[in-house]
Amino acid sequence: MLGGDFDLVNIIRIGVDIAIVWYVLYKLIMIIRGTKAIQLLKGIVVVIIVWLLSILFNLQTIQWITNQAILWGFLVIIILFQPELRRALEQLGRGSLFSRGTRSEEEVIDHISKSIVTSCLYMAKRRIGALITIELETGVGEYAETGIPINGELTNQLLTNIFTPNTPLHDGAVIIQHNKIIAAACYLPLSESASISRELGTRHRAALGISEVTDALTIVVSEETGAISCTKNGELFRDIDEKRLSEILLKNLTQSIKTPDVNPLNWRGRKDG
Repeated sequence: MLGGDFDLVNIIRIGVDIAIVWYVLYKLIMIIRGTKAIQLLKGIVVVIIVWLLSILFNLQTIQWITNQAILWGFLVIIILFQPELRRALEQLGRGSLFSRGTRSEEEVIDHISKSIVTSCLYMAKRRIGALITIELETGVGEYAETGIPINGELTNQLLTNIFTPNTPLHDGAVIIQHNKIIAAACYLPLSESASISRELGTRHRAALGISEVTDALTIVVSEETGAISCTKNGELFRDIDEKRLSEILLKNLTQSIKTPDVNPLNWRGRKDG
C-alpha cells in the first residue's frame, strides 16, 4: 500500500515538474514571438535536424560542423537573444511572466485595429501626413532604435497627437509592436524601385522600403491628398477606405490565418508598383 502511494506521489511530482517547465517555455515563446529571435529559433531547429540527419547517414564533415555549432550555440544564443532575455527577466521581476492577461487576444486585436482606423480617418480628413509601421513576424527593432522611444499603450489619441504638425515627433514613422507604440520619429529604408509613381513622396517610398525588407504592414496617410495607402511584401495599395483598412488590419493581426496561398492584402484598392 505504501509503495503504491509512493508511486502515485512520484507520478504527481513528475507531472507537476513537466507542466511547470512547459508553461515557462510557452511564456518565453510568447515573449519573443514577433521578433527576430523567433526566426533565429527556427534556424536552431534546422541545425538540430541537420545534425540528426548527419548522424543517421554518417555524414562526418557535416556532423563535425553541426557539432561545433551546437557546442558554441549556447553562447551565441545568449548574445543574439540578449534583448529578449532581458525583457523576460524584467517581466519576471515585475511578476508579469506568470500573470494572466486581462484581455483576450481578440479584444487586443480589435483595440489595435479600431485605434489605427480612427486615427487614420481623423488625419485623412485634415490632411495630416502619417507613416505607421506595424510589426508582424519579422522584428523591426533596428528601425525603432533610429527614433525616439515611446513604449506607450496604443490609443487613437496618442497616435494622432504624434503626427500633429509642428510637434517634435511628427516627422518620421511610428512603429507599433503588439498593442504598444514603441517608437516615433523613426527612419525607414527608402525603396529604390523604379516603378514607383513620381507623384508619390518620401512617406510612400519609406513604406515600400520597409515592406521590401520585412513582413511589416505599413499605413500611409498622404499630407497632400488625405488618401490612405498600405504596403506589405513590396507592394503598394492606394485609396483604401475605412472598411477595407479595418479588414486589412484584422487579417494581418489575427494569428489564426496561416494559409500561405491566401493574400492577406486582398482588398479593393488601386494597386501601384
